[in-house]
Amino acid sequence: MSHKYTNDKSKLEQLKDKTLFIFDMDGTIYLEDKPLPYAIDFIEKIKNDVSKKYVYFTNNASKDPQTYIGKLKKIGFPADTTDTGTSAVLTSADVLIKFLKLYRQNKNIYLLGTPLLEDMFRYNGINLFYPDENIGYAQINQLLPDIVVSSFDTSLTYAKLERACTYIRNGSEWLTTHPDINCPVEDGYIPDCGAINELIKSSTGKSLPKTFGKPYGEVVEMLEEIYQTDRKNMVMFGDRLYTDIALGKNNGMLAVLLLTGEASFKDAVALPYDLQPDLIFNDFKEIYKYLFT
Repeated sequence: MSHKYTNDKSKLEQLKDKTLFIFDMDGTIYLEDKPLPYAIDFIEKIKNDVSKKYVYFTNNASKDPQTYIGKLKKIGFPADTTDTGTSAVLTSADVLIKFLKLYRQNKNIYLLGTPLLEDMFRYNGINLFYPDENIGYAQINQLLPDIVVSSFDTSLTYAKLERACTYIRNGSEWLTTHPDINCPVEDGYIPDCGAINELIKSSTGKSLPKTFGKPYGEVVEMLEEIYQTDRKNMVMFGDRLYTDIALGKNNGMLAVLLLTGEASFKDAVALPYDLQPDLIFNDFKEIYKYLFT
């Protein structure tokens, strides 16, 4: 971080008053299986403060919340079920599933997603569509799914991709869990859902679909409903400008950038002033002294 940069004192004071702390995961609190410095201690401190609540929210829908909880606990993070009875982890898939239940009841869904995501959809009563391998391309209009949902599919095959493009090209509605282009890993990045979506867009000529997860308002609406907390009392911690920080800036929450993942300080201050993070820190150690001392 530039030595000339100083966080706004009034926003540092606001941070102390927040009651719901929302943490991105990949690139913010860990990379792959390695916790980032001071992240565990920071979240433990939040957990032990009776006036505060915490939740992990990731756009990465390649795994289900229970798998993430197992990972978090294994590497040392608190991840207990909240006092609302809700999982400590929410993903972009939770938001999309809620939308399907409310607005696309009984629709058939062709899913570009991992087996874990398929299980999550089935558990929530979503009707999954499986192609009839005996139907050729010429007969495709005879049996289309209502909706194609694209996600971060680490089990993606060409056959699955071809079916998704064919269905969308022939009229199936297209929805997607999240817009992230790359997923951070310890040694760099791997293609994420947004990269898959760009390929589908290029092949089909269709516009990018309605997207869920960060930075879209449905995330905040779900958090308000679950925690019975107004967004003005929430703070979002993340490493990515166009998802984590944009979620906060676009939806009335305090937005805190950690320079631990994708975004650099230069990237952050290059944004128009009204889109810049409210606060910028190198790591959780820097935040700790403002919040707990």
